[in-house]
Amino acid sequence: MTSNINVGLTNVGPETHPLTWRYTKAGKSVLTIQDYEALEGYSALKKAIAMQPTDVQAEVKASNLRGRGGAGFPTGIKWSLIPMGPDAGQKYLVCNADEMEPGTFKDRFLMEELPHQLVEAMITAAYAIGATKGYIFLRGEYVLAGERLNAAIQQATAAGYIGENILGSGFNFELHVHLGAGRYICGEETALINCLEGRRANPRTKPPFPQQAGAWGKPTIVNNVETLMNIPAIVLRGADWFKGLSQGKSPDAGTKMYGISGRAKITGLWELPIGTTGRELLYTHGGGMADGYELMCWLPGGASTDFLMPEHLDLAMDYDTIMKAGSRMGTALIMVVDDKQNIVSAVRNLEQFFARESCGWCTPCRDGLPWTVKLLQSIEAGTGQEGDIATLQQLTRFLGPGKTFCAHAPGAMEPLQSALKFFPAEFAKGIKA
Repeated sequence: MTSNINVGLTNVGPETHPLTWRYTKAGKSVLTIQDYEALEGYSALKKAIAMQPTDVQAEVKASNLRGRGGAGFPTGIKWSLIPMGPDAGQKYLVCNADEMEPGTFKDRFLMEELPHQLVEAMITAAYAIGATKGYIFLRGEYVLAGERLNAAIQQATAAGYIGENILGSGFNFELHVHLGAGRYICGEETALINCLEGRRANPRTKPPFPQQAGAWGKPTIVNNVETLMNIPAIVLRGADWFKGLSQGKSPDAGTKMYGISGRAKITGLWELPIGTTGRELLYTHGGGMADGYELMCWLPGGASTDFLMPEHLDLAMDYDTIMKAGSRMGTALIMVVDDKQNIVSAVRNLEQFFARESCGWCTPCRDGLPWTVKLLQSIEAGTGQEGDIATLQQLTRFLGPGKTFCAHAPGAMEPLQSALKFFPAEFAKGIKA
């Protein structure tokens, strides 16, 4: 994986690139607390501590920051659902760093290169919601990120940013890194909470939502890495500034970590205004498709999104626009599929991943996904039976939204249902005469 940050961009600074400017300015990973403090590090925490927690919440709500993990739920609204006041009791803040969406690697980069930025974000967010304990639930394979985050936590503790009576405010907070056991389902917030508690990583029934009864039955906020890492900049520079970062390209606010994987000339990550088009991302920053390849279709934000076609490249890459086009922006790291790739094989590969990662909690997901894989394998081998395509179409409905315990199976059906829609002839070739 080659991480190309801000390729071809100028005037990179805190006013335009809140997520990556420190990495660009330093020209390297920012790992020590001294280097981080020299680049406005922990300034947002100091400002927040001087404010009322509800005022910090109000600023985040006014910023229109939407969750960067895929769902796009407004962060300030999520925070506003947690009980506040002296009788609220124990509360938890959890960072969802279980980044297992195929084709997605933005959070890994941010944690490995800018660990203190996430630590500061966690402390600041915890102060805003009144949480005294925090956990970074980290994908088990992210060993380097874990080492650097633990080192940053130790440095921040020694500096008085974590612990008792932080900066003389009376606010207490402890922060821990928790390594997951390597399951995709832990990206679902209630499955993550179960795993954090030492239970099997199955999703929970909602309601109650984690904001009312989350970790160990206490009010809990779960936010994505990229979402949280925007918080310090919003506190320092304000909601109006954050909303202006989109440069009018989208009603959504801020910048977004966009990325490319697949047969593009340049693959990697870029922090760009939210609403940047797929065409600008692929052809301006990614240099277009690799020599000898043409774009057949693309996934806008990881494996659990619907395929889009080349004609969709001029759409703004934001939550509502991509939703109206029949897909989801997801993590906004696009996966390009070239014209020499077998679409049936590509979809079968994705469905195998989802079948393997099912927690097995509900019947449609547990049995429907392996059935989907078997049908696709037959079609891929040219031994499909009459009616197999109709069965696959039926499965996309039986495993769709509202039919399963969580969103795992509906997400798995998104690439399949769109491939069946856009490439029916390719599937028909696999039906034995």
